[in-house]
Amino acid sequence: MYYILLQILENMEKNLFYIETYGCTSNKADSNIISNVLFKSGYTETTLEGAEFVIINTCAVKQQTENKIKSRLKELYNTYKKETNKYFIIAGCLPHIAPNYIDVVKNIIPNFSAIISLDNLSDLPLIFQDIKSGKTNLVFKPKSSVDKSTFLIEHPKEKITGILPISEGCLGACTYCCVKNARGRLYCYNPTNIVENVKHQLKQGIKQVYLTSQDCSTYTYNNARLVDLIRDIVSLDYKFFLRIGMLNPRFIVDNFDQLISMFKLDKVYQFLHIPIQSGSDAVLKKMNRPYLISDIAEKLKVLRKEFPYLTISTDIICGFPGETEDDFAKTIELIKWLNPEILNISKFTPRPGTKAKDMKQVNSRVIKERTIRLSKIFRESLITINEKWQDWEGEILLLHAGLKPNQAFGRNIAYKNIFIENFNGYYGSFVKARVYEVDGFNLFSELI
Repeated sequence: MYYILLQILENMEKNLFYIETYGCTSNKADSNIISNVLFKSGYTETTLEGAEFVIINTCAVKQQTENKIKSRLKELYNTYKKETNKYFIIAGCLPHIAPNYIDVVKNIIPNFSAIISLDNLSDLPLIFQDIKSGKTNLVFKPKSSVDKSTFLIEHPKEKITGILPISEGCLGACTYCCVKNARGRLYCYNPTNIVENVKHQLKQGIKQVYLTSQDCSTYTYNNARLVDLIRDIVSLDYKFFLRIGMLNPRFIVDNFDQLISMFKLDKVYQFLHIPIQSGSDAVLKKMNRPYLISDIAEKLKVLRKEFPYLTISTDIICGFPGETEDDFAKTIELIKWLNPEILNISKFTPRPGTKAKDMKQVNSRVIKERTIRLSKIFRESLITINEKWQDWEGEILLLHAGLKPNQAFGRNIAYKNIFIENFNGYYGSFVKARVYEVDGFNLFSELI
């Protein structure tokens, strides 16, 4: 026991950090930036127990996630409140979603060393120096946005997937969303920096790049549109797949030609994440989502015809304030018609600083029941949704080990879950395979 304590004390002098990340792909990108900034300043990543600096990168999009993070912060406080050489840094959206949320975090973990904003990630080494000099309870509020694509990420050799933010914030004003309070107005990054960053990652052996933001559809920089950025990226002379992050449904109404052009590019995953949120125009209006279901459906019909293997992912909020049984029936009708390959279902919970919080709420039991019904309909659709992939042959990017011995997991150009049997090669390689079995959401293949 004495030896273990001595080892921990020795580690405390070695600039060791630990980071925990919650939430979206943008948060993961922020954590990558934080880690790399610290690496370049002589810090080393380690375990929670051995770390001097503990960074919790928070999320606030759902009440359930907020509760999980609050519970974790309370646990960390109770476990380490007597340790004077362990410093807690709170990052991410949670402290900034409403004016009083910095105080909320302070009350949960009163021994925090710093609450940082989303735009001073590069200041962490200086902040850490201040903390080690004795300063505590430092609070940094959001100021001006920074171009995060200028942070060149160094990956470990075995890394296959790279994440790159292309913008911060959004142009929307959805009545249920508190994230905008933290992320702010739209700030798009310089396309030259983005392309250079992608190239830097590809040079290290990255084979799959995720472009992320709160809303990729709003990307524009001077005269450059999203499709222009994508063309520049895929023109890089490397073999890789590119996944475009979430696109607001309004994008396919106003910029349908851009979408068609992007999906025709060889390296772009035919994967569309389009969060429709409700099948009812009346509910969408209350959400302040500026589109009609009829407009979206018309474009999606054309898109499915143009790209029959396209993978569609959508999000639905069950029980938004004022949602009637007729409104929900329209959502069920939409999902049955759209038949998305991926469906993210959320039970509505009122978030701080939003207009929806002050609206008349739907009974929680009704929300739960609607969520169960929609989940059942989606699960039933998965039984036959992938039948068209039987006997498909093509190229697969191998990402990691599968569920069984000698099995690998990978994705094809449509971002499908594909398992390959009897594999003894290298992850990060592209192989030719044939699908011999379809089992719900998963495809099983053999090398050819």
